[in-house]
Amino acid sequence: MRYELTKDLETGNATIDMEHRELFQAVNNLMDACKVGQGRSSVSSAAQFLLQYVDKHFTHEEQLQKSCQYPKVIPHKAFHDRYKRELKEITAQIPNRNVSVTDLVKLNNHLVILVNHIKVVDKELAAYLKAKS
Repeated sequence: MRYELTKDLETGNATIDMEHRELFQAVNNLMDACKVGQGRSSVSSAAQFLLQYVDKHFTHEEQLQKSCQYPKVIPHKAFHDRYKRELKEITAQIPNRNVSVTDLVKLNNHLVILVNHIKVVDKELAAYLKAKS
């Protein structure tokens, strides 16, 4: 399954939507590498991208929520904080070489959580933003 940012998942904020596209592209690249037996060599760079991505992206998203007085900003930020902490724990356990299938599965499972967050929670945010405009 390939991930793509469809119109119904867009927030209407160009920066946030671009960052979601970047995330989906990174996830798709990792999955493509896994399909051709190169997932182990790609996981380290994907993990580093994700660490940087979540810090930058979550900060942008939280700023947007505060600026529009989004009523669910506190639970949304709580998810972001928990997700970043868990991602750091997972990536810290991934070795630079000889990445195991278990490492890939843990990272992929965590990516799925983020993609589902975008599909459900960020979609709620998008609906709120559209109603405010």
